[in-house]
Amino acid sequence: MSTRPRQQKAPQQESAKPRTSRARPVKTRSRARPPRGEELRIAILSRKRSLYTTRRLVEAIKAFGHVPVVLDTLRCDLMLEKGRPRIFFGRERVEGIGVVIPRIGASITSYGLAVVNQFDMMGVPVLNNSVPIARSRDKLRCLQLLARFGCDIPRTVMMRDRNDLDQAVEQIGGLPVIVKLLQGTQGVGVMLAHSLKELQSILDTMWNLDQEILLQEFIAESRGRDVRALVVGDRVVGAMRRVARVQGEFRSNIHRGGEGEAVELPRAYAEEAIRAARVIGLEVAGVDMLESSSGPKITEINSSPGIEGLERATGIDVAGAMVAHAVEFARARASGWTRQRQI
Repeated sequence: MSTRPRQQKAPQQESAKPRTSRARPVKTRSRARPPRGEELRIAILSRKRSLYTTRRLVEAIKAFGHVPVVLDTLRCDLMLEKGRPRIFFGRERVEGIGVVIPRIGASITSYGLAVVNQFDMMGVPVLNNSVPIARSRDKLRCLQLLARFGCDIPRTVMMRDRNDLDQAVEQIGGLPVIVKLLQGTQGVGVMLAHSLKELQSILDTMWNLDQEILLQEFIAESRGRDVRALVVGDRVVGAMRRVARVQGEFRSNIHRGGEGEAVELPRAYAEEAIRAARVIGLEVAGVDMLESSSGPKITEINSSPGIEGLERATGIDVAGAMVAHAVEFARARASGWTRQRQI
């Protein structure tokens, strides 16, 4: 098996430029209180109130003059009855919620989606509903949709026949190749195979464990770094470049020891991130992109992005932007508006 063949260089595209960040830590400044009777009870579905993103959302909701309600997703009991879907939190019925901001961890996806669906059935606006969350959690389905609607992604193959391995590697540009589990987060289940023997060993192990995998093109010029753009509604509120600090590490996730630095996104990157979020159907999304010589290539979309790294790197009040959009979203839904989906 040959290594990656040489290709003619494409014209160099504009990449994200580092920028000076603002002061830290980030806090949401108080706003004018809404008129009496227009305050919203904003529910945050989160396992722990102490998590950074949850704490910042609570702070931002209060700063906007609304009422935060933190609900542990796994303590929400779902009651089904003809014409009367209800949710109980402990022994108390959950009522009067104006909008829900779901923070559904990957480990509780199934139950979390059921809770999100229940709120939807109750007529409560949910910032990210169950369908786009499920799409984002399935790496293959997410990439299928992005490719179908014209977003640029690394060349990707899903396969199960060992006899087709040579062909699959050639189709994505040769060795080395990225190997990904279909459902992994924070860089877990992502490996780099430099030889066919190493790749075969990884695949045999994963397939024997009944795990489905993806083979993906290795973008050499982006090794050890990527860009995370935080999309809220129809705009990118902030972006950072994540850089691996461990020698030889090709993954740049903050949870894998990577560090974030604020960047100014070129227009092409911002537009691609927004388009990707629209394709999947998310109102709030963390869009991860590789900086290739031909422009941005989307690798993953996160439907419950953490904001600590981004706020610390950029000094931007991301929590405030999310809450402002949640309030606008709830009021638009109350007036009968719905966002037109691509699929």
